Amino acid sequence: MKPSGDRRTWNDEQLRQAVEGSRSWRAVARALGLHGTSAGTIRVLKRHAVRLALDTAHFTGQRRWSDRELRAVMRDATCWADVIAGLGVSDGSESRVRIKGHAVRLGLDCSSLRPSEREALSGDVFDQPVRPESLRSSAPALAMAWFSLRGCAVALPIEPEVYDLLVTTAKGVQRVQVKSSARPDAQGHWGVEIGRRPYVLDKSASKMPYDPDDIDLFFVVLGNGAMYVIPSSVLGGRVRIYADTYAPYLVGDASGLMH
Repeated sequence: MKPSGDRRTWNDEQLRQAVEGSRSWRAVARALGLHGTSAGTIRVLKRHAVRLALDTAHFTGQRRWSDRELRAVMRDATCWADVIAGLGVSDGSESRVRIKGHAVRLGLDCSSLRPSEREALSGDVFDQPVRPESLRSSAPALAMAWFSLRGCAVALPIEPEVYDLLVTTAKGVQRVQVKSSARPDAQGHWGVEIGRRPYVLDKSASKMPYDPDDIDLFFVVLGNGAMYVIPSSVLGGRVRIYADTYAPYLVGDASGLMH
C-alpha cells in the first residue's frame, strides 16, 4: 500500500520485480511505464531501491558486463588480461581503463593482478604500432623538437591564442601554427587543412584563413614523416593546400618515428 501523498504509479513490489528483471535503470523505468530518459525519474527509482535494499549488482547500463560479473571474474584472475577475457570484451587501452576504473570504484582489490606475459615483454621492447590518427596531437612535439635542435628557444603560449608555438629565431620571436595530415588522398596527394574554424558553437561552420598578421610560420607534418616550414605570407588566404606543391619548404624527415 502506498503512503498518503505518494504520487507513484507503481508500488514497491512492482519496483522489486522491475529491478530483478532489468539490466539498467532506464530499463527499470520502461518496465514501470515511465520515461527512461528522465534524470528525475531515475533519481526517484534509485532512492526507493536503496530504501528497499534492492540488489542492482546485475546492472550493466551501456556495458556488456555487470558489477557482479566483474567481481566474479576478478576473484580467479591473475592478470588484467584474464579479467578482460573473462568479461568477453576486446582487449584495448580504452576497455582496460574503463574496467580498472570500475573495479577501483567498487573497492575491489587489484593488487594481486600482475601484467600479462605480453605486457611484461612489451616493457622491454615497446612494440605498439604507430597510430596515424595520433599525428595531430604529436605534431606540436615534433615541431618543438625540430626548432629546439637548431638552438631556437620554444615556448607554449597561454591559451587562447591562434598560434601553437612561440619560437625565438635570428629574426626574432616567430608565431608558429602547427598542422598535420595523417594520410594521403586516393590520388596519393597530401592534402593539409590550414584554415581555422571561427570561435562559434557551430562545429559545422566553414573554415577561414588565418590572418597573416597573427601567424609567422606554418609547421606542417605529414604521416610519411615529411616536415615543412612555410611562411604565412606564402599561404595567405588559403584554407587547404597540397604539401606536394611546397617542396622548397621541406625541412626534414621524421619517417623513422612513423614505423
